Amino acid sequence: MTMAAMLVTMTMSAQVYVGGEVGFTSVSYDGNSTSSFIIKPELGYVLDDNWGLGIIFGYGETGKNATKVKTLTVNPYARYTFAKFDHVNLFLDGGFDFTNVDSKSAGHKTNTFGVGVKPGVAVNLNEKLSFVSHFGFLGYQSSKPDYDGAKATNTFGFDIDATNITFGLYYNF
Repeated sequence: MTMAAMLVTMTMSAQVYVGGEVGFTSVSYDGNSTSSFIIKPELGYVLDDNWGLGIIFGYGETGKNATKVKTLTVNPYARYTFAKFDHVNLFLDGGFDFTNVDSKSAGHKTNTFGVGVKPGVAVNLNEKLSFVSHFGFLGYQSSKPDYDGAKATNTFGFDIDATNITFGLYYNF
């Protein structure tokens, strides 16, 4: 009941946004085909002109039967908007992420924890609708398979390239 009351209160104050990303891919090679999809709904709350809080939940699947890989993601973040131009805002999302990958062919799960910053741009199409893109990542991640004797892979880096761009659509209440 408390969560419902908080959601209604936030929505009435016109500072909530919802949106996210979806994707679908189909690959065919030498008579074999595989498909993948991902859905990442997002919920956020604007605190003031420059700050906001949000969370992304993600689910994805790749492959089929014995080669199926399932991915679950949770990513809470704080958003700082550092530049505003008419209908365009530039921001940084700083937060934590957790990803669980369940691979049937590998026979185990892999957990990844990370902390970092993602730059982004929001194009306000009108008062209620925004087109949002994230590109790149600066931060740290630790990934470890979930079996006895597994060792973690730790990564620190800065990555901005064409393969690390996401696009989404937000509805602002």
